[in-house]
Amino acid sequence: MRIEIVTDTFSPDVNGVAMTLGKLTDNLKQRGHYVHIVHTGEVVKLGETRIKSMSLPGYKAVRVGLPSPLQLRKRWKQKRPDVIYVATESPLGISAIKAARELGIPVASGFHTNFHQYLKDYRLSKIERPVLALLRKIHNKSDCTIVPSQDVLNTLESAGFKKLRLLGRGIDTEQFHPGKRSDLLRSSWGASAETPVAIIVGRVAAEKNLEFALRCLEKMKVVSPDLKVVIVGGGPLENKLQARYLNSNDGGFHFVGVRRGESLATHYASADLLVFASESETFGNVLLEGMASGNVTVSYRNAASAQYIKNGMNGYNCEPGNEADFEKILSEALENFSNQEIKAAAVATIKPVTWASITDRFSGYLTEIVADKPNRHRRVKNKTPLNYRSLFLSDIHLGTEDSKARQVLDVIKNINCERLYLNGDIIDGWAIKRKAKWKKSHSKVVRAILKKSEQDDCEVIYTRGNHDDFMTQFLPVDIGGLKMVKEADHICPNGDKYLVIHGDGFDSVCTNHRWLANLGAVGYDFLLDVNRCYNKYRAWRGKEYFSISKSIKSKVKSAVSFVDKYEDKLHELASSRGYKGIICGHIHTPADKHVKGTHYLNSGDWVETMSCIVEHHDGRMELLYYKDLLEKFSNNVLSESVIEEKENVA
Repeated sequence: MRIEIVTDTFSPDVNGVAMTLGKLTDNLKQRGHYVHIVHTGEVVKLGETRIKSMSLPGYKAVRVGLPSPLQLRKRWKQKRPDVIYVATESPLGISAIKAARELGIPVASGFHTNFHQYLKDYRLSKIERPVLALLRKIHNKSDCTIVPSQDVLNTLESAGFKKLRLLGRGIDTEQFHPGKRSDLLRSSWGASAETPVAIIVGRVAAEKNLEFALRCLEKMKVVSPDLKVVIVGGGPLENKLQARYLNSNDGGFHFVGVRRGESLATHYASADLLVFASESETFGNVLLEGMASGNVTVSYRNAASAQYIKNGMNGYNCEPGNEADFEKILSEALENFSNQEIKAAAVATIKPVTWASITDRFSGYLTEIVADKPNRHRRVKNKTPLNYRSLFLSDIHLGTEDSKARQVLDVIKNINCERLYLNGDIIDGWAIKRKAKWKKSHSKVVRAILKKSEQDDCEVIYTRGNHDDFMTQFLPVDIGGLKMVKEADHICPNGDKYLVIHGDGFDSVCTNHRWLANLGAVGYDFLLDVNRCYNKYRAWRGKEYFSISKSIKSKVKSAVSFVDKYEDKLHELASSRGYKGIICGHIHTPADKHVKGTHYLNSGDWVETMSCIVEHHDGRMELLYYKDLLEKFSNNVLSESVIEEKENVA
């Protein structure tokens, strides 16, 4: 699968969410999935995209992603993923869910943080219910919400959250294990082999209940004066707590700052007790890391603690909210800080909790929602192209800003045909004269056409249009399999004849008033510019694409009358020459109908409608839009893609 993860925090950030996403990303890639990260970090590596963000006031380490619907929509339109995982409910995350829904891409959301419960730690408990309601609204717009513990699942379910899925956390037992214990590190804290060392790991912030934990440990030092306390992490309360504890007692408090990798693992293993007093965790990765490192853990019975700790056997826990009980179990743990049976039981409990099993469950959830919304829109490299007898394209207007060159390239590359008709206005000479911008994608289309003409089994016929009328002076010409003509006869397998002609000759403005036609072209370009800006605004508002020019054509009586007269004139031409039908372009209005007995086909354009005409091998003509072709491409390679994905996973 092609998976995109949107998050406000990612490596090298030090927190549970960043660590979890890093492990999931690595394991998904090992299984053959493509994973791209959209995040707010300063460091951007290959396979990552950075989004603008702002730091929280007073908490610079925490960045909040700004809403980026236009940037995300543009990215996902060009490189459409199979599924999106939105890990954080920031303005960035909200805009990502909205963009995914607009594009019809399956999206899962992650509930990693109890933001609504954190509010009481910042004296904002009055808005807890509105915040929970907002979180519910955000998550219920996703196809599923992935939560880290049964406690959280039960709480959210009772609050009206839907489509919840449980996904715990894994642990790298090769990184975190008792063998990392360092006597040298312990001696730097003033601890001997017999000295109890308590460690606190995590963000030094109000929501982690650190002040309470340190008060408890301060009381324990009265009973056990040689107790050493190590605080690992950084945050907004760091300076305040350092000022209070560094110069108190006997220097038994050590603030060592943020630690990563081997250093973090060594700090865990070199301690004896892990004190984890948070009551608002959705999981609590540090608890598992401490258990795997051989710590005797002390925690409130929620999230990971409720799932893995058996009080008195592999650690100690008590019910949340009871501070007296927490002090009691901390005292018991301190008495048993060197109990090898408890430590061994903790290590054994965590040993089977691997990231491999967690990743399998995570990818299973994503596969589940992808199955409900299979990808039918991504540009594909079709290993087994569709086969038609003939393909008719017109009005690509290469050289203009609004030419859908990339989409045309998909069609040319993914369709095999005996004849490719380029029915006028392929290259917009008028726009080039006005110094329009020629893009690399336009050159790719030209190369693809030339490559098609070099194939022995494909004949390319280019009929000139009004915007590429520079060809008129040297028509007809045959250049190595590429025939350039004013018009062409197409003969079906049953002998029926169709006239292939651009159609500008039946537009009196083009034929008799060239200056007015040029003025109209400039006006149309202006209308497309307005249309582009307007649709950016609509995308920001979460609305679908809207064509101003098509709306005008359908509502203005003179425009409707022009189309009707245009069709009648082409019918008269076909009828007078004995053709069954006529295939044209020019007016950017796709059609497949019978006009007074003549089969009238208009292949549309590749500026707005993105349509073409195909002839099946039995001679049947069909009008197809780009979205129809994408679905056919996807269906044609679906079984092959499934086989390939299974091979990658294996």
